[in-house]
Amino acid sequence: MQVRPANPEDTESMMHLHVASIHAFGPETYTDEQVEAWATLPDGAPGYPIGEPGEYYVVAERDDGLAGFGHLTDDGEGYGTDAAVEAVYVGPDHAGRGVGSAILAHLEGYARASGHESLGLWASLNAVPFYEASGWERVAERDHETSGAVLTVVEMRRDLGGARTEL
Repeated sequence: MQVRPANPEDTESMMHLHVASIHAFGPETYTDEQVEAWATLPDGAPGYPIGEPGEYYVVAERDDGLAGFGHLTDDGEGYGTDAAVEAVYVGPDHAGRGVGSAILAHLEGYARASGHESLGLWASLNAVPFYEASGWERVAERDHETSGAVLTVVEMRRDLGGARTEL
């Protein structure tokens, strides 16, 4: 598996994987109506601002194609942190095979190398155990409105220790 920076040609595949992941894993903790609202991506592929300042996207690839993607933003203001992990999504056929962990580790390494000392995120309820196993701490439960539905999410935080490392 390879984790690499995303490019604009990846957006269509990322969008399809995003929706497939929500449909596969969302029903573990949310109602059908909540899952459908969450899976509604009104901006479509243009909703992934790859290459925009302050936005960093990566994709994980396996021999059989796109396995997952992640998104880090330099704007952690809403989390009280230096930066935020906005997304880690793994395709249903790749779950449990280390894809999410590789993406998250890459995003954290990039954040450290960029001088960030802390990261925040809002995790869907089904993803909380994944983040906790990766060293993230719960801060609070929040309500997140998406396409007219409200989902309970967990705000989480990770201290990066201030040590700069190179990718």
